[in-house]
Amino acid sequence: MAERMAVIDNFNLQPGRVIAGKYVVDSLLGAGWEGEVYKVIERKTDIPRAAKVFFPNRNARDRAVTFYARKLNRLRKCPIIIQYHHSETFRFRRSPITCLISEFVEGELLTKFVARQRGKRVGTFEALHLLHAMARGVEQLHRLREYHGDIHDENVLVKRRGIDFEVKLVDFYHWGATSAAALREDVIQLIRILYDMVGGAKRYAAQPPEIKRICCGLQRNLIARRFPTAKHLREHLESFQWTSC
Repeated sequence: MAERMAVIDNFNLQPGRVIAGKYVVDSLLGAGWEGEVYKVIERKTDIPRAAKVFFPNRNARDRAVTFYARKLNRLRKCPIIIQYHHSETFRFRRSPITCLISEFVEGELLTKFVARQRGKRVGTFEALHLLHAMARGVEQLHRLREYHGDIHDENVLVKRRGIDFEVKLVDFYHWGATSAAALREDVIQLIRILYDMVGGAKRYAAQPPEIKRICCGLQRNLIARRFPTAKHLREHLESFQWTSC
């Protein structure tokens, strides 16, 4: 008889718990529809890793795990992607649970980074540097005919590197086969991040022309015409002329 699928929407793994006999839970990094992500320490080497633990009811026959693992493996040469290592299985409330083990990335969620800034918004220059780092990384995904599908401030990890930023994307969303519409949607989502970083609707009227030209008032059709690909957005950020200080 097939094992009945458990309905679990919260693991709440406590620090010190050992999973798969190999990893010690350190802390919760985040949670989403498919599962939870923990910082874990590899017992044998004392190296920190990340473990994405999937809710079994959102991972029938390990389809979600397989999708993520294969996609991350295809994109392993893209710096914006967290490097996947392997999968593990452990038991939770007598149910088999699958998790993906990947590199642990130093940094913080973009939401937290923005919340720490003065006025809880990012200045023009920093925001454009961040957007450029994201656009450059997404362009590499698109070059491989892949897309993210769910780019927002809870799915971006940020680490400052001098005047630049190192960014990583997490939690790919599978909307189906790659299409021109899916690639455009990634670009629109990047621009929405910029819009929100600099203050959203409340601050938009006071933004300099350089920001408004990119955000296009969040008019999707205008964004798609002006920046049909991540490459167009990246090239614009590297070449536009400032009209304000």
